[in-house]
Amino acid sequence: MMPEPPNPQPFLDDGPDSSRDAGAVFVLESKGQWWHAGFHLTTAIVGPTILTLPYAFRGLGWPVGFLFLTAMGIVTFYSYYLMSKVLDHCEKAGRRHIRFRELAADVLGSGGMFYFVIFIQTAINTGVGIGAILLAGECVKIMYTELSPNGSLKLYHFIAMVTVVMMVISQLPSFHSLRHINLGSLLLSLGYSFLAVVACIYAGTSKNAPPKDYTLDSSASIRVFNAFTSISIIAAIFGNGILPEIQATLAPPATGKMVKGLVMCYTVIFFTFYATAVSGYWVFGNKASSNILESLMPDEGPSLAPTWVLGLAVVFVLLQLLAIGLVYSQVAYEIMEKKSADVNQGMFSKRNLIPRIILRSVYMILCGFFAAMLPFFGDISAVVGAVGFIPLDFVLPMLLYNKTHKPTKSTFTYWLNMSIMVVFTAVGLMGTFSSVRKLVLDANKFKLFSDDVID
Repeated sequence: MMPEPPNPQPFLDDGPDSSRDAGAVFVLESKGQWWHAGFHLTTAIVGPTILTLPYAFRGLGWPVGFLFLTAMGIVTFYSYYLMSKVLDHCEKAGRRHIRFRELAADVLGSGGMFYFVIFIQTAINTGVGIGAILLAGECVKIMYTELSPNGSLKLYHFIAMVTVVMMVISQLPSFHSLRHINLGSLLLSLGYSFLAVVACIYAGTSKNAPPKDYTLDSSASIRVFNAFTSISIIAAIFGNGILPEIQATLAPPATGKMVKGLVMCYTVIFFTFYATAVSGYWVFGNKASSNILESLMPDEGPSLAPTWVLGLAVVFVLLQLLAIGLVYSQVAYEIMEKKSADVNQGMFSKRNLIPRIILRSVYMILCGFFAAMLPFFGDISAVVGAVGFIPLDFVLPMLLYNKTHKPTKSTFTYWLNMSIMVVFTAVGLMGTFSSVRKLVLDANKFKLFSDDVID
């Protein structure tokens, strides 16, 4: 079901329930504090995808990898800061926006922009939902294989198990109701990052340490394609694409609160991203897989780190993936409830509860089905980063800021924003081409419902 574009005069968030839709009232209820927004942001950004950073580095090498990891961090923080300023500006003008699509359509004055954002957010949310279930299924499979090496269960069996769990916990009614889960998610991300770094240091200094080779591909054209694929993966890792929806969970007035949440989030990013990228790439070099824990537990030979350390890291990753799947489903749920629920009846009334259970369960079943059918985690991350996160997180915030705050062409801010838009539009186009190319090439390596996740 396609949502309708906003009215010329965006709704005011303080109107009576009868003038608002159920998606706003139920799913995006505005009750949170700034630290709740920090929990949501950290869950949206600092996820198990950071275990892909050594894999991204293998397409860039040490100096370029550091350069782009740092540049992406600075640009995304700046981008999210500008987005929060745009939202604050609109709120002060009497137009509090709680949806990215409505914000973009209002500021840019284009119904087409509304549908563009809908398409991009759908790609992001669905891609992350599929990736979260796929990785969670892989985590369960890892534990199962350690306990029963000759067991008959396949990856798609574990994906089905995770999907059932997601169907149950997805019935939590609102984004705000995830605040305690997302605090746990923040702590879990710190936990498995620390364990992964310890495991990599142990593996790199042991007598079974793998040979270290940091050379890039000998073909110049392949090096370029690999580099843009890696840049797209890093963009996906830093991206979230749902900042307006997260800011919508803040109790009004929201002015200034989001920046505090961003500082909390990027403090966690600093301590987790660099440590994981450096330790994993240092140990495995250009042999790093799309999940560094898989590299530490090779198919042949013993584990390269203590089993209990790796097992605990896998459990932490598994638990956080459930939270990530919930966070990125909220936009889809908001769209569903806007159309299916009756705002004049209670959130848990029979009239609203039954459609919620059915629609959210169907959504999770579809994500689980595609996760089992297409186990391409590394490639999915690259495609989602190029097609989804780069436009929403590296281009639109700068454009929206220039439109609302109108910095003059003689100012540094104007040209900085324009430069970021031009550079990352080009990066997004190249990243889309290179990541789709790699996806097509990897299609020759797999079969439907494969038992292995393809790098």
